[in-house]
Amino acid sequence: MLKPIRTLLIFAIILLSTITAFAAEPFKPADPRNMSFPPLKFEIPKAERVVLENGMVVYLMEDHELSIVNISAIIGAGGVYEPAEKTGLAGIAGTVMRSGGTSGMPPEQMDSELEFMSSSVETSIGADSGGASMACLRKNLDKTLRIFAQVLTTPAFRQERVDLAKNQTIEGLRRQNDNPKAVGDRELGKLIYSGHPLGRVATIQTVSAITRDDLVAFHARYYRPNNVILAVSGDFARDEMLKKLRDAFAGWEKKDVDFPKVDKPSQDLRPGVYLAKKDIPQSVIRMGHVGVDKDNPDVYAIRVMDYILGGGFTSRLVLEVRTNQGLAYNVDGYFDIGRRFAGIYKAETETKSESTVKAAGLMRDIIAGMMKEQVTEQELALAKDSIINSFIFGFANTASVVSQRARLEYYGYKPGYLENFRDNIAKVTREDVLRVAKRYLHPEALTIVVVGDPAKFDKPLVSLGEVREIKLEDVR
Repeated sequence: MLKPIRTLLIFAIILLSTITAFAAEPFKPADPRNMSFPPLKFEIPKAERVVLENGMVVYLMEDHELSIVNISAIIGAGGVYEPAEKTGLAGIAGTVMRSGGTSGMPPEQMDSELEFMSSSVETSIGADSGGASMACLRKNLDKTLRIFAQVLTTPAFRQERVDLAKNQTIEGLRRQNDNPKAVGDRELGKLIYSGHPLGRVATIQTVSAITRDDLVAFHARYYRPNNVILAVSGDFARDEMLKKLRDAFAGWEKKDVDFPKVDKPSQDLRPGVYLAKKDIPQSVIRMGHVGVDKDNPDVYAIRVMDYILGGGFTSRLVLEVRTNQGLAYNVDGYFDIGRRFAGIYKAETETKSESTVKAAGLMRDIIAGMMKEQVTEQELALAKDSIINSFIFGFANTASVVSQRARLEYYGYKPGYLENFRDNIAKVTREDVLRVAKRYLHPEALTIVVVGDPAKFDKPLVSLGEVREIKLEDVR
């Protein structure tokens, strides 16, 4: 009995001595900037690519952890292909494809069946692509896939659902100026992409002009199996899934798609200061200019520069505008790398009316500062590590993997893009960052949009440049 007690006493004495020794040393918190970690090793998951007899491309990746199947589609369609006088057509088509039911199934029945199975089928059409998706339990795959295929191939575009979608869109347009941030984003895009389909926005007049026949014709023109890429993931067997896909889309005829010619956006810079008057206590500031697309050879250096200038809580914009000056809660800046067309460089913030001009001028100065000298080694290392280490989150699950592969093919990324991404980021130098800042940033030629009440501004807005007013009542 004494031996165990003696052993416990010895252990307690040793433990107490250890704690006392540690307590005698002053606590020194670890500095994350001086910490080192072993290199992150991550192999990009592979997905199988199959082309069906009708020309449809399919990416497949099995995952039997959960009894769920996900299928998403990218379709070669988009708002850039709609007539200017019917802007909004593509978006409404993307809505009514699903909400209007199919030729063989009224929308009420479709909703009921999907709800009963806990399945989902959704469709949409954006600026440069169409999208569709379905998710279901494996046991409900056949029924859900049948509905999904019908929505893609034989949407009914029922008149009452077309009218409903148009009315909802028009009501949204009537309220589009209620959100100052949305106003700033919309007006900046219109100015930078002026004269290009990407710069068009729907109006009550253009939406009112859209007919059911327009939607039917739009679908018939672009929705062809050889203009579709499917991303399939989840609990299925490869051969069985391919057979189900062939059966579901049997009879959908392959046909060449006649795409209208869409020119590239103008690279002309459009400097100017634009004011949208709105009686609000906080100003919305948006500034930018035309940017670059994915094929630009400097895209990796631009991404690193982006992070240093406006990405995350350590960026120059955040540190100065938010942390040091306390002018805003949210501030950032970034190149939206275009995939099919050149994107936009945009810097944005919201600040109280009384600091509007100060905040806008400071942001412009910070952007200009990127062009004056090399970034620090610490800034460069943090940016590259953050981009490289966050790369893996694009592959969080099998659905992300196959969807990523489908998008890369749809937008024509070069082979090896994913495999070489981290190495290309790691190669970026301080010299590269300074070079691309001088070449692609244009602080002297920014298009600046301010939404707010000029009577409350700290200085006249003209101190930023000649001011032109945006009449919000004319937007409709």
